[in-house]
Amino acid sequence: MIKRRHFLHNTIWTSNGVLTFRYPIGWITSGLLLIVFLWLLNTAAVPSPTPPLDRPNILFCIADDWSLHAGVYGDAVVKTPHIDRIASSGIKFKNAFCAAPSCSPSRAAILTGRYPHQLDEGGNLWGTLPKKYPNYSDLLEKSGYYVGIEGKGWGPGKYEVGGYAQNPAGKSYKNFTDFWHNKPKNQPFCYWFGSHDPHRPYEKGQGKAAGLDPTQVKVPAWLPDTPEIREDIVDYYFEIQRFDRELGEIVEKLRQSGELSNTLIVITGDNGMPFPRAKANVYDGGSNVPLIICWENQLKAQPKIEETLVSLVDLAPTFLESAKLPIPLEMRGKSLLPYLTKKTKSHRSEVFLERERHANVRRDNQSYPIRAIRTKDFLYIKNLQPLLYPGGDPELWFAVGEYGDVDGSPSKTLILSDTLKFQPYFQLAFAKRPAEELYDLRIDPFQLKNVANQAPYGKVQKALFKKINDWQKSTQDPRFTGGDPFSTYPYYGGAVKKDSK
Repeated sequence: MIKRRHFLHNTIWTSNGVLTFRYPIGWITSGLLLIVFLWLLNTAAVPSPTPPLDRPNILFCIADDWSLHAGVYGDAVVKTPHIDRIASSGIKFKNAFCAAPSCSPSRAAILTGRYPHQLDEGGNLWGTLPKKYPNYSDLLEKSGYYVGIEGKGWGPGKYEVGGYAQNPAGKSYKNFTDFWHNKPKNQPFCYWFGSHDPHRPYEKGQGKAAGLDPTQVKVPAWLPDTPEIREDIVDYYFEIQRFDRELGEIVEKLRQSGELSNTLIVITGDNGMPFPRAKANVYDGGSNVPLIICWENQLKAQPKIEETLVSLVDLAPTFLESAKLPIPLEMRGKSLLPYLTKKTKSHRSEVFLERERHANVRRDNQSYPIRAIRTKDFLYIKNLQPLLYPGGDPELWFAVGEYGDVDGSPSKTLILSDTLKFQPYFQLAFAKRPAEELYDLRIDPFQLKNVANQAPYGKVQKALFKKINDWQKSTQDPRFTGGDPFSTYPYYGGAVKKDSK
């Protein structure tokens, strides 16, 4: 109520006190100012969201089945200029590992910061991801981020069964331009660019047609060095180059918009290359993936190559901390942000790896469970069902075909075409494996010679065995107590007709 009015001195009484104006003011202006003042008082008790400029945009770029093949990782054949340029302004991790070498569980672990065996059906390929487990995409959206995805998000599987109305990684957009046009101004964003490359199948000969020289390829030691293998690899390289080009287009749009310097960019793959003894295996060929992180505004470290061990379960906590959000206690990952900003000099001394059911390629939908630990010097593996074939049954069971956990490819066909001639490679990729494997990475970087149960390694093997058991116990792994829910969970992928291979 107005108690006294003067041309040079208006005093307005309110329930919260007295507001006095020391300059000429009219009745209308006084009323407007009163409304504004009361509105400010009313909203003062409501916590304001963190200002957008205080939080970075997040661009997460994930390739589908990509090992350490890029120029910045020393590969002279594949051309990845955009990835290399981003790495030149950030950090390249040499020892980054997916939680599981299989699409769906790896992506589930990235989203939730939890290990696949902690996610019920989320631990399998072609399963679902229960919504009860917090994921960084939802948490960022609730805090004011504009969230979207392009291409392959979480999957394959049925997210609806887990309680999601859309992909757990976010709402789908046709491309980044579409997403950008829909994004409100002055709102931070989180964008998941999920390429379908370099997932199979490939168009045979596309690598050579693009000018990639098969004779210059470095063939991994677990594959035979033949023209067929080399040409298969350059076809894989062709699709890596397409991923690089499409990623570069997104980064250029950010540069033109002026948003690049305040964007946290993360580039990685969900698991390793789709070749025998790589994808769906916990050897380095299946689990060691690229990881490049760049944040021009905040990254204190000089551009460099980093040897420290990291896991992709570390990404969800990293994104949340960069957005100034609390990290849920149930997340098992460790934020990389303190490391990136030089607030700590070390991260992990080991990473844990696992896999459960990949495709439905064993009688009665059985899983092939593995638990493993990777240190700087050793890889120790527990094969929990050594009587089963690691690559799937030799005959067609339900999906994919014989040895169906190994993607169909010219490389697979070649090895299976003459198992006598290629016997060492057949053993590495398709034969049954012992309950325990141990590899000395100092002398055997390709993990070809199992030294488990050999006298010189007894102490190391015992210590790593204990570490895996402690990890399984602390993460409430059903396998630790002898359970196997993973073979009972539905498989939502399609069947293969019995007359097709």
